[in-house]
Amino acid sequence: MQQSAVTPATDPTIKSPLLRVENVVKHFPTGGAFGRAVVHAVDDVSLAIQQGETLGLVGESGCGKSTLGRVIVQLQPATSGHIYFKDTDLTKLRGEKLRRMRQQVQMIFQDPYASLNPRMTVGDIVSEPLRNFRVARGRKAEQKVQEVMRVVGLNPGFVNRYPHEFSGGQRQRIGIARALVLNPTFMVADEPVSALDVSIQAQIVNLMEDLQTQFNLTYLFIAHELAVVRHISDRIAVMYLGKIVEIGPSDAIRDRPLHPYTKVLESSVPVPDPDLEAARKPILLKGEIPSPVNPPSACRFHTRCPIAQKICSEVEPPLEMKESGRFAACHFAGQL
Repeated sequence: MQQSAVTPATDPTIKSPLLRVENVVKHFPTGGAFGRAVVHAVDDVSLAIQQGETLGLVGESGCGKSTLGRVIVQLQPATSGHIYFKDTDLTKLRGEKLRRMRQQVQMIFQDPYASLNPRMTVGDIVSEPLRNFRVARGRKAEQKVQEVMRVVGLNPGFVNRYPHEFSGGQRQRIGIARALVLNPTFMVADEPVSALDVSIQAQIVNLMEDLQTQFNLTYLFIAHELAVVRHISDRIAVMYLGKIVEIGPSDAIRDRPLHPYTKVLESSVPVPDPDLEAARKPILLKGEIPSPVNPPSACRFHTRCPIAQKICSEVEPPLEMKESGRFAACHFAGQL
């Protein structure tokens, strides 16, 4: 039964939401040869994340995933909407109150080299948050740094080395250590494994799962590879051109996606069995992803959707509950 009054931010299956995102919009004004234009990076996004869970956020490059993550941690201001962390509206915080909130909300960045200062030693990089928030100094800070380096699988004796002396996987562990050193509650992981080799990706994902269990962390895990997101996530939110088109439990999205775009993403995930892989036919999309400066009317996916009909270009489908805990924005959900 459809319950249009229930939104992903008020999903009754989320018993104790740590974070609620309500109708968040992020537009970037941009100049051009034909005057001012607006990039619709994030448009009317709502979701909730339960204490201790991992919500995966997946979609094609350029769909607004990273922008949403940066808006949630307030590295960029929202154009409109609200973000509630423990019932505190982060969009209203300024100055010292916002700075203090960052002790509980941290971010792991995509590029493990660009996000580390090449002129600072690993010890200084990891201890910098402790100094900034006056949590620890001197010998106490050194002990904390060595402890967190052990936890993420790095040799504490490497504190005097510089980022360029480490591999990509080790540099990402340094980034995780820096985010972890303040004992946060919530982490946004912005494509933390996309720049790494496949074998190293598995190590980092396993490390994040171990840390979640050990420290009761809550994750928003952003990636463009559905296979990676599916492995680590309890629930998955699928994003297309600035909008969430489906949210649901990871297993349910794998076994029976409701939105045609999710079905397309699932069909592109390789199957380990060579016989099944040979017999499988991925669903191919027509055309390129439209520009976020001029997104299609109504359903933004209708220009590429294999089951689109006239109503799809005329009426925007709301992101509404189709089943308990499952939301989809499609007039013909589950019909592909």
